[in-house]
Amino acid sequence: MRHRIVSELMTTAVVSVQQNATFTEIAKLLAEHDITAVPVVDDTDRPVGVVSEADLLRREASRLDPAGLLPSLHPRSAERTKAEATTADGLMTSPAVVAHPEWTVVEAAQAMERSGVKRLPVVDESGRLIGVVSRADLLRVFLRGDRAIREEITGDVLIRALGFPPDTVTAHVVDGRVTLRGTVDRKSVIPVALRLCRGVDGVVDVLEDLRFEVDDTDGPATETDSPRR
Repeated sequence: MRHRIVSELMTTAVVSVQQNATFTEIAKLLAEHDITAVPVVDDTDRPVGVVSEADLLRREASRLDPAGLLPSLHPRSAERTKAEATTADGLMTSPAVVAHPEWTVVEAAQAMERSGVKRLPVVDESGRLIGVVSRADLLRVFLRGDRAIREEITGDVLIRALGFPPDTVTAHVVDGRVTLRGTVDRKSVIPVALRLCRGVDGVVDVLEDLRFEVDDTDGPATETDSPRR
């Protein structure tokens, strides 16, 4: 199986700013390009941080309500410093969490989840910025057609990886949901087949209606034709 990697999904027309970019310049860039965050790079084009909408809004949230109707916030020292910053160097969240072009969708998604971010700067082997990958980019793997998913499962998983003879097990795919039907020689291969199918890009769920010839999972092997559901 060949998983889609970050280099195939990332945006290469990257919008970035230098550390001396002003609050207003950054706000304009986010609005003009309809993005939620922008990488901050040094003189060698290496990401040193990221400024997001949340970083900019922190400044507005720290201001007093002119009408006096809202309670005053008392941010911690570090947050107050960021709220008072006027350039990218002070506004940014640092260090930048980055991705690499050879990462799989799973690796990039896990990095986003751990860091609580929606976009990752992508850097080459020397650390220079070459792209940006977003949550929306990663979700594109689920836009694969059912036919492409079925062909990958049939060829790469069922025949090549598991060695099933052609047509003994078939994969039916509807809206990314896979159902395996047919007969396998051993019961123990069923969970393996399910796990491998779930690892195919674009698969949302995997069900099975498989029969087995020999139950080799508990005690002496016995022959059976009972379906596993």
